[in-house]
This record gives sequence, C-alpha cells and structure tokens, in this order.
Amino acid sequence: MTRGREAPVRGRRIPVWLWIPAGLGALVLTLPFVALLIRLDWTSVPAAITSPEALQALSLSLSTAAIATAVCVVLGVPLALVIARTAGLLAAVLRTLATLPLVLPPLVGGIALLSLLGRNGLFGGALAVLGIRIPFTTAAVVIAQVFVALPFLVISVEGALRTVGTGHESVAASLGARPLTVFRRVTLPLAAPGLVAGAVLCFARAMGEFGATALFAGNAPGVTRTMPLAIYTAFNGAGVQEDTAIALSLLLILVAVAVLLLMRGWRADAVR
Repeated sequence: MTRGREAPVRGRRIPVWLWIPAGLGALVLTLPFVALLIRLDWTSVPAAITSPEALQALSLSLSTAAIATAVCVVLGVPLALVIARTAGLLAAVLRTLATLPLVLPPLVGGIALLSLLGRNGLFGGALAVLGIRIPFTTAAVVIAQVFVALPFLVISVEGALRTVGTGHESVAASLGARPLTVFRRVTLPLAAPGLVAGAVLCFARAMGEFGATALFAGNAPGVTRTMPLAIYTAFNGAGVQEDTAIALSLLLILVAVAVLLLMRGWRADAVR
C-alpha cells in the first residue's frame, strides 16, 4: 500500500530549470556553516565547549527552553484550537496576534516585554509593590523565549487541526462524549503530529533566542546568559577569543541539529 502511494510521487520529473534556483537556495543555507567549520580551530574545540562558562550557558539554555516549551504547549494548544475552530474576524485577529512575533525584530519584543513588566511598565509597578521583579532574572529568559517561540507551536497545531477537520469530533459528540472527553480522546490524538513538530520547533527556537532575551533579561552569567548570549559575549572579546565564540556556535548548531533529527525520526515512525 505504501509503495503504491509513493511510486507516483517518485516517478514525477522535476523540471530541469528548477534545479538551478534550488541549488542556489541550498548553497545559501549551507555555505555559512561550511565557512564556520573552515574557520574553526579544532584543537581548541574540546576546551571551549567543556569550559565551565559554556556548560553553564548550555545548561541554562536547555532548562529555560524546556520550561518555555511546556508553557507554550499549555497556552498554545488551546489558542490553536480556538483559531482552528472559529471563523471570521475573531480567528483573523487571533491568528495575526499569534504570528506577530514571527515578523517583528526580536529587539522589539524585548522592548515590548519591558514596557509590560519593567519597573515602569504596565504591570511592573504593581509587581514591584508585591516584591516581584521579573526583568533581568531567569524568569525573564523563559518569558522572552515563550514570546518568540509560541507562534511556532500555534501555527503547527492549528494546521494539523484544520487538516483533520471536525468529522471525528462531531461523531464523538453525537455518541454522548463530553467536550473535555472529545478534546482529550479525539482532538489531541489527531493533532499529535502537529503538536510534536510544533513543540520541537518551539524548543529549538527558544534555544536560539537572543534579541528579546538580551533586552528583557540581560546577560548575567549563570542567571540569564544563555548560549546565544555567551556566543555574543565571546565574539565581542569579553575575556575570551573569537575562536571560543565559533566553538560555542558549533555546539549550539549540534544541539539544534540533534533536536531536528529527533523530530524527523519521530515523524518517520509515525508515518509507518
């Protein structure tokens, strides 16, 4: 059955002229990484990526990205369901708001978060009265990561929900299943591929977040200095050399590639 479906796809011929822009696109994506590998001083890599500073930044990035991904799942799945199951102006507004962080510069996101939760922000003053300070803390790192990564999960889950439609949910409801049961036993399993893909992309985006984190959380070692900030600090010569920045970049690339390969392997298993 599977071979019968794949044969027509493999049998199609791609127009020859499409290979030229496709090849150029592949070069645009790969040549910068090739240049980075050529520039890298491989003798200094082990010491650079195992230094206490690098391991501290990597540990902070992994932990905050994991927390941010969990928050995105809790908030993003309901938001994606509302967008997918509504129409008209409400869906358009929610979809625009959900995708806005994708098209805005991350620095704008950092300024917006400061305007909301900073000392003189919309909620910052009230939080200060309660003794709560969010900017320039580890919590600020998580909030910044959620802000920039949430759209990836919402888009993936919404697309999956729109693809499966509402037929199965309607059947379950007609058989007497309660809305929560329909959501838990029907909607979530059907949207699982999009949910997993969105969560993985969300985690990878949170790992690579820089701009909003730099403005909203700062660059304190062990508190807010994630891997991207550690790379930026190293590249600007704050006590280390440029080779260290390149080695840390390689480490972050390897983590991102590993995450994406895990997602690809899961999707392949799901297809089988």
